[in-house]
Amino acid sequence: MIDKTIEDLEARIRAASKLSPGQKKELEVLVGNLKKEVTQLSRTHEEAADSIAAFAGLTAREALKSPQNPKLMKIALDGIRASVESFEKTHPALTLNVNAISTFFSNIGI
Repeated sequence: MIDKTIEDLEARIRAASKLSPGQKKELEVLVGNLKKEVTQLSRTHEEAADSIAAFAGLTAREALKSPQNPKLMKIALDGIRASVESFEKTHPALTLNVNAISTFFSNIGI
């Protein structure tokens, strides 16, 4: 499930008209890092890893659609942040990556 979710997310990024080529590349790197971290997490916490990947996909979907619904975007961001909270100490790179993705969308005005 994680691979399919990440593949869908990567396809959504490539097709996003809201993003410049540089922004697409930056987000693709962040998603690649997320994929590594979530795959590692799935070895011990499969359901949590699936949830994180799903929230990442939802966040991207909400961030890249037009028109955007700010309430749904907030829910998606809150969801992905909450899904990694319990792994902050055991998987700090995962938490940092999720925060980097959230910051990316914030920095581009989403």
